[in-house]
Amino acid sequence: MLTTHFVPGSPNWLDLGAPDVDAAAAFYSAVFGWTFQSAGPESGGYGFFQLDGRTVGAVGPLTEEGASPSWTPYFHTADADATCKAVEQAGGRVRVAPMDVFTAGRLAMLTDPTGADFAVWQPGEVKGLEAVMEPDTLCWTELYTTDAAAAKEFYASVFSWSYQDMPMGGGPGYSIASAPGAGQGEDTAHGGIMQLPQENLDAGSTPEWHPYFGVTDCDATFNAAVQHGGTPLIAPMDVPGVGRLAMLMDPAGAPFALIKGDPSMT
Repeated sequence: MLTTHFVPGSPNWLDLGAPDVDAAAAFYSAVFGWTFQSAGPESGGYGFFQLDGRTVGAVGPLTEEGASPSWTPYFHTADADATCKAVEQAGGRVRVAPMDVFTAGRLAMLTDPTGADFAVWQPGEVKGLEAVMEPDTLCWTELYTTDAAAAKEFYASVFSWSYQDMPMGGGPGYSIASAPGAGQGEDTAHGGIMQLPQENLDAGSTPEWHPYFGVTDCDATFNAAVQHGGTPLIAPMDVPGVGRLAMLMDPAGAPFALIKGDPSMT
């Protein structure tokens, strides 16, 4: 599971690119009880989502040409420049070259060979998220991809991830990813990789990473999100051995998911 004891290759930051930061802050405040704290006048509108005074994510205006509203997971790296070279060598693309964010750390924006965007964070003064695996915080990251085998090979090359493959009732398989140094076994995993079914591809789905936020009541949170302008993608459903989950798009179109399943969230 996710922790704030970050190791290379594990998720350590999460932010939302939004066309209207104020509207996004209002929506997520209504759904999760988050507050928004601006990073300051020099930040270009970027700021932090906080819960009980701890940072659980961030949001900023869309800055890349042609970018769509989306959540971006950042994975820990000790050397953003070296990771970018590894990404290119493995067939990925560097969209935004490594850059320092004041004294907070160093980031780079990347795309895997199947077209899914992600980022890396090399910590400086800001180590990463301050709360995960609690109600209304990040508890999982998930990749929908058009080529699960290629994606697994890419992330293993870049981050040395290992995988546990899980059957999914005759549908596309699901691979659970763990970063080295996080220990062995499913309980140390940080995310999953799933091949997009043909019907999703026919409907226009494209490769993307999305977050799962832990909740105490999946149905109530789902209903609150819909009431405040969210679009249902997957209605609340029980998944044996996992929990109760749902997926939506926020009012701007960024996908995210909800889950109640881990004992720490009951």
